[in-house]
This record gives sequence, structure tokens and C-alpha cells, in this order.
Amino acid sequence: MDKYEKVFELAKRRGFLWNSFELYGGSRGFYDYGPLGSTLKRRIEQTWREFYVIQEGFMEIECPTIGIEDVFIASGHVGGFSDPLCECMNCKEAFRADHLVENVMSAAGTLSAEDLTNVIKENGVRCPECGGEFGEAYEFNLMFKTTIGPGTGRQGYLRPETAQGMFVDFQRLSKFYRDKLPFGAVQIGKSYRNEIAPRQGVIRLREFTQAECEIFVDPRNKKHPNFERFADRELVLYSQEAQQKGESFRMTVREAVEAGVIAHEVLGYNIALTNEFLTKVGINPAKLRFRQHLKDEMAHYAIDCWDAEIETDRFGWVEIVGIADRTDYDLKAHARVSKTELYVYVEYDEPKMVTRFAVKPNMGKLGPIFKGKAKAVADALKQLSEEELSRNEIKITVGGEELTVSSDMVSFAEETVKVSGENVIPHVIEPSYGIDRIFYGVMEHAFDEENVAQKAAESGLKGTEEAGNESEAIKDEKDAESEEEARLVMHFSSAVAPVQVTVLPLLTRKELADPAKEIIAKLREKTLLVNYDDSGTIGRRYRRNDEIGTPYSVTVDYDTLEDGTVTIRDRDSMRQIRAPIKGIENVLYELIYRGRDFESAGKPFNF
Repeated sequence: MDKYEKVFELAKRRGFLWNSFELYGGSRGFYDYGPLGSTLKRRIEQTWREFYVIQEGFMEIECPTIGIEDVFIASGHVGGFSDPLCECMNCKEAFRADHLVENVMSAAGTLSAEDLTNVIKENGVRCPECGGEFGEAYEFNLMFKTTIGPGTGRQGYLRPETAQGMFVDFQRLSKFYRDKLPFGAVQIGKSYRNEIAPRQGVIRLREFTQAECEIFVDPRNKKHPNFERFADRELVLYSQEAQQKGESFRMTVREAVEAGVIAHEVLGYNIALTNEFLTKVGINPAKLRFRQHLKDEMAHYAIDCWDAEIETDRFGWVEIVGIADRTDYDLKAHARVSKTELYVYVEYDEPKMVTRFAVKPNMGKLGPIFKGKAKAVADALKQLSEEELSRNEIKITVGGEELTVSSDMVSFAEETVKVSGENVIPHVIEPSYGIDRIFYGVMEHAFDEENVAQKAAESGLKGTEEAGNESEAIKDEKDAESEEEARLVMHFSSAVAPVQVTVLPLLTRKELADPAKEIIAKLREKTLLVNYDDSGTIGRRYRRNDEIGTPYSVTVDYDTLEDGTVTIRDRDSMRQIRAPIKGIENVLYELIYRGRDFESAGKPFNF
């Protein structure tokens, strides 16, 4: 088994991930998060909130997961959110056409369906399932379509991303933030994409969780007020130029912005913030890089786009976060379709005298002639140039109908006026996180198989031969690590571990179980996630908790009854210390959340 299979075997066996609808044969692209997986996922999400809601001050909103068609017409999803699909004419299995030719050419994702068909035929690409021939490739829209209301209803879609809700709520958000740029909003929730061939576990799902932040900034000022926080942070960058050479490089955020590798400070800050978050939740920094979109894959409206990518054992480098400067594309698109101006009024430091071209429709004349269309006619006239307005008969289009307006119904001139500010359409900086992909990355990067004897030697652990005249139970406790030759261990960060502390009575006896349960109550008062385990030998229990990534195990033994102390075992080193029950909740809280050194928390016990 490769690491991917080992991780999934452990995930299914220990309650992290299960195939959805397993009772009925399952369906690709859907997974259930079991008790431990759901907790791990929620803790990743909560850490994300701590970064973006608490530290950055961007408030969270919640929008429907179903959207009306107009929203997705404006966003471009109805017309252009598709992948090239190719079906085997023999077994009828569907595949992503660009994925089929990745081994025979580069940049397959930039080709049209027609070009992909030609490449498949020219290279004799066959169905990987049955060896059959493929039919013509065609574009397949990835949105799930539905109707809103009974009967024919109103056309709607399950949202393919959370972002659009924040763009649609822009006016409300602007008022909430008192029209002061920059401001931002975040949303964590489900999105849906009818993927053609989801064959990569939770990396490619049809229902998935996104955590997205939309930061609205003044396009004239993309400096970040807290840039110095990360200015000297070194990142692994894989820029457009570096991709041509095939080698990533290390550079500080300040150097990257000054050299123009990263477009500006706001983008640089958010790339560094992404790095901070990912390493906090347990992504291995040695397997993390930031790849810049190539020119032929970058959206036409974007100034700069970077993906946080992690290295995986089976799939190579996988994108888990996208950080983009989307300019004003989204707000302009929704303004055009909704026919509502979306802007922020920005006041000047001092009023200015400006000369501008002013168009003044005569509503007294337009009203009687155009009646209910008069306002729309007036708005259309305001969009015309001086040359167009100078004609005797002015042609405009309102609601698809061409109308003629007499020149006496509108006046225009250049005028000099005193202005205190201007309307600005903000640019959008968007960090977009795929929580399920991050979840898998945390699982794979935490997974380890260790030789127990070798690890014990590295940690300087003592065996039973050094236990002296201690009781057999205490000797067993010290020597528990030697029960098996190997162990599976999940090196989860304490910040996200689904179980933070397990409490273990050395034997299943009431005199040990009672103080163990008292300790659990204390730990839960400190909001720690605690598990109680009294089944099997102490060594087996250590192994079970190593497998689910529990950072610390507390063992209650017969010395506890005499001197009021317990052992605390560190998952990664397997070292144990002896510490008093009194105040143990504070000790463990400091170990988990305050980075306290383990050896300082008590008296060495097995090293």
C-alpha cells in the first residue's frame, strides 16, 4: 500500500472518513466524516475563523446554498463553468478529457474540447477501464440544476462556490462597515460541483466545504497596514519564471513584492497569512509551496493569482488554497446584470475642484413621451458621449428596444464643480480555502509509521530493567512502549487534534476509575477534548491513542492514590512525566495552547 491507501485505511477504521451511502453501494465524490473526522474538520474550520474573523476582523455571513439563475449568469457560471467530458463508447464511463492526455502533452487544461478530441485520436488514447475508444469531447457544465418552487418553478442552482453570496450582499456589507475601505467578509459552507470523474478521495468531491474571504480594497491603494507582520517571512515560491526552469525558490514577502514577483502588499500579506494558517493546522512546511498561475491559466480579469500547493505521496502537488486579486470583475458583473451600481463613496482629505462632462436629461419632456421607461431612458442617455448626444436624433437601446430621443430632451456641458469624494468600485482580494483538501493534507502529513525501539532509544526511554523495586503495575506502565515493534501515529497539531487528552486508569478498578473521571471533569471545564479509555493493556491503549493523534495521555495508577500524582505521556516522544493532579488542567492547557515545554511540566518518569 502507498501512503494514500494507508491513510484511508486508518481513516475508515478509526472513524475519520467513511464512504457515503455505503449501505447502498456508495457514490463517487461523496464522503461522510465520522466522529473523529468531523471533529478534526471543525477544529480546522475554527482555527480558520480565529485567523480571519478574530485576528483580521472580517465578519462571517451565511448565505443560501441554492442560488437563483441570475446570480450565476452574472458570475459567468451558467455560460462558462464547465470541464471537457469524454465518454467511452464501449463501457460508457465518463472521464475528464484534459486528464486523459496529461501524459502526452503539457497544459492540457488550456485546450478546447475540439482540440482535446484531436489529441486523443492522434495519440490513440484509450479508456483506462476497458480499453475502448472515446467519442467526441464536449463541455459539461458542473453546476447542479434545480427548480425553486412547485411546478416549473424558477430556475436555480446549487452554488458552486460560497463567494457569490458575498458579492450579492456587497451593498449591505458596505453599509455595515460604514463605507470604509478596506473591509471584508468570510463564509464557510458547502458548495457543489457535479464533477465528471471524482477519483481522488476527498481531494475531488461533488459536495465539499469552502472557507472563503472577500476583501474589498481601494484599487488606488493596495498597501497593507500590517504588512510588516509578515514582511520578512520567507516563503517557498514557484513563480511563472521559476516554472519555466522547473525549480521553486525561497524569498521573503518583502523581497517578492519589491521585485514584482507578487503584485502588491495586500496579496503578499494574504499569501503569508495562508502560510501561517496551513502550518498552524499541521501542513508540513517542507511540503508546502506557493505557485503562481501561468499567463495562459490566469483569469483574464485577474492581476495576480497564487495557489498554495501541498506535496502528496500519490497525487504529487495538489492545490488546497487559491489567493487572487480579482480586480472589480465580480462587482461590475453583478452591477451589469442587476442594473444596480455597486460602489463605495470615498471622501477626499480635502475637497477638489474638478471639470467633468455632465448630461442632464429633461424629465419633464421624457416623462410624457416614454412614461414608465423615462428613468431607463435618462440612465441610457447619461452613458452616451458628447458626439452621440450632439445628433438631432439620439439613438439608445432600453430593454432590447431601440428608441429615438429628440435632442431637445437632453442637455450636456462641461462644468467645474467642487467635489468632496468619488464613487469607487473596489477590487477584491480573495483567499479561497478547500477545507476537505486541507483535511486530507493534514491527515497525510501527520501520518507516520515508527519503529518503537528506535523511537524509544532516540527519546532516551528507560525499560523495566531500570525500574528497580517498583510495583509490577508501575513497571508495566514504564515498559508499555515495548509491547509492539512498530506503531502508527498521527502527529496532529494540538490546535486541531480531535482528541487532545485521553485519561487512562492503569487497571479497570473503581479506586483508579474514580480519580480518572474527576480529572476528566476538570479538563472539560477547561474546554479540552477528552477521552476515557480503560479497555486492554496500557500499551495497547497508548497505541490506540497514537493512531488517532491524541497529543497527551494521563495515566492514573496506584501511586496516584498515595501521592496524588499521575503520569502524563507525550505522544511524539513517548516520554512520560509525573505531575500532581492538583492544577493538572492548567498544565495540560498550557501544553496544548501555550506551547509549554513538556519536560518543564513535571518530574521525568521514564527517561
